[in-house]
Amino acid sequence: MHSHRIPVSKEGVPFIGIVVLAAVIFALLNWSVPAVVFFVIAVFVLFFFRDPERIIPSGSGLVVSPADGRVIDIAEDNRGSLNGKDVKRISIFMNIFNVHVNRAPITGEVQQISYQPGSFWPADRKRALLENERNALLIRNEDGMELTVVQVAGIIARRIVCWAEVGDRVKIGERFGLIRFGSRLDVYVPKDIAVLVKKGDRTTAGQTVLARNGSK
Repeated sequence: MHSHRIPVSKEGVPFIGIVVLAAVIFALLNWSVPAVVFFVIAVFVLFFFRDPERIIPSGSGLVVSPADGRVIDIAEDNRGSLNGKDVKRISIFMNIFNVHVNRAPITGEVQQISYQPGSFWPADRKRALLENERNALLIRNEDGMELTVVQVAGIIARRIVCWAEVGDRVKIGERFGLIRFGSRLDVYVPKDIAVLVKKGDRTTAGQTVLARNGSK
């Protein structure tokens, strides 16, 4: 998997370049109103694709948030899990103002990746869980614990990006993908580990501890 350690995600560079070029062209033509509009759009796109560094917590058995956003649901539910075992689902909703770069919740090897096309319902709706376009990764750590993290598209999001491949070893907090313009991440953790967040909590990708393996 390629390393992405830049303040702006490379996925945003074409968008930023296009709107900046348009703004410059309008400015050269002395069309002030469209020039200002496109410069404002450029600032928004730059803001959306920002990719700040994060301080990854240390400690054994930790599961960190894969996304910036808000916890919208916690439930015992395995319908989106790739390993089919008893799990708890932690759902995080990202609005358009959140950082949209996704980070690995644990250190481990990517065992499976499953992409499914689908609808584009608002990502905070229940039907988005199984009906929306999604990309799921199954990660197994060195202790044998398996975790599924699912990128789910939303009503505005039309592009799921995943840089990870099967067989890659990812580190906790490492960037593995992004979703453009509002979406959600579902994390399926083993049922017997302690969830440390509650519905309504705000999360920071790579920093907020969602759960911890109590046996560690």
